[in-house]
Amino acid sequence: MAGRENRRLKELFKEFGVQPATLAVMAQMGFTVSTLMNMKDDEVDFVIKSMIEEYHLELLVGEQFGIKAGVRAKRRALDEEMEQQRLDMLARNGDRKMNSADEPPESLLLKDGFTNPGGSDSEDKKVVARKKQKKRHSKEFGEDGEERPREHPFIVTEPGEPAKGKKNGLDYLFDLYEQCGKFLEEVQQIAKEKGEKCPTKVTNEVFRHAKLTGAGYINKPKMRDYVHCYALHCLDMEQSNALRKVYKERGENVGQWCQACYYPLVLLARGNGWDIDDLFNRNEKLRIWYVPAKLRHLCHMERIKHGE
Repeated sequence: MAGRENRRLKELFKEFGVQPATLAVMAQMGFTVSTLMNMKDDEVDFVIKSMIEEYHLELLVGEQFGIKAGVRAKRRALDEEMEQQRLDMLARNGDRKMNSADEPPESLLLKDGFTNPGGSDSEDKKVVARKKQKKRHSKEFGEDGEERPREHPFIVTEPGEPAKGKKNGLDYLFDLYEQCGKFLEEVQQIAKEKGEKCPTKVTNEVFRHAKLTGAGYINKPKMRDYVHCYALHCLDMEQSNALRKVYKERGENVGQWCQACYYPLVLLARGNGWDIDDLFNRNEKLRIWYVPAKLRHLCHMERIKHGE
């Protein structure tokens, strides 16, 4: 059992510069991969502190960051795996979003994947039904355990159009992603000065840095929800702008616009041999973002439908 856990620890940290002697002490302390995965960040900090103070282990700075990075990477992989399983379950249960026909309903697309503002009455009823269903599922729990509606902090606006009221427009949303790119550059510069490994993607470290510099309005949940929308903006601005215009004219909310941004990206992936990762990596602004699990899954499902 001890040998197996030791091998699992080595596998977990093999790409993060953690030395075997450090892993041996960690195993001696009774920590397993499962234990580490269920620990909070401050608890991982306590483990590192204990190894230094109680076991008198001279941990290199890189090792300390490597332990944290390894745990975060494993958590992220597990989260993505769970999300993939959830999406697979939805697909097997006949979820309409995952198992639509070869061509989406006319009400959802114009030529080349744009939304059609003039759908039929039957399609309008389907849209209303989808809205009601989304409203039922669009709930989240507060700290007091009470269920509360989840609201999008943005409204659909056309390019160059300022938002009205308390919510922000889509130009502001896309600018947040540009700001994240600059914060990543600052984190990379700090890492270089310390002689540490530079992150190449927008990670939790970047969001923490943004918060420390006063940009607390930039947070992971908000940016994660609209990555694919920003991707369409970067890869095909003309199509992105047209989609914004159509949804603004129809008076649709951001949630509906957000969902509509998926299919044009699937079409772009199909034209690129279904390699959505390559589309992200070849774009200077997109390469710093992880491909959303749902987008990857939709591409996979469409590829199976087309037998490609």
